[in-house]
Amino acid sequence: MLDWAAYRIALANTLRKVKDISPDILKANKLISEAATSQPPKLDAKTRELISLAVAVTTRCDGCIAFHAEAARKAGATKEEVVEALGVAIALNTGAALVYSARAFDAFEAP
Repeated sequence: MLDWAAYRIALANTLRKVKDISPDILKANKLISEAATSQPPKLDAKTRELISLAVAVTTRCDGCIAFHAEAARKAGATKEEVVEALGVAIALNTGAALVYSARAFDAFEAP
């Protein structure tokens, strides 16, 4: 298991080094992140963080998991809400595997 707090700190330190070399990379990421939230926001912070955490799982991004798990907790998410969001991520991944299994079968049947 990861020490998630230590990982979050180490990742933030590395990203600061990247920012020192190329600040536009992090600036662009921040701009995209901020653009994803309408003004005024239609979703509350907790809901956005639960969605972010589920997406982090589906994209297998440990850094995203580290940051959004902490943000979800700070936004007031409960363990039960996190488990439900993760259940949605699991369901989506199995659905995607099913759809891609059909593609693989089609590829197998192709001459």
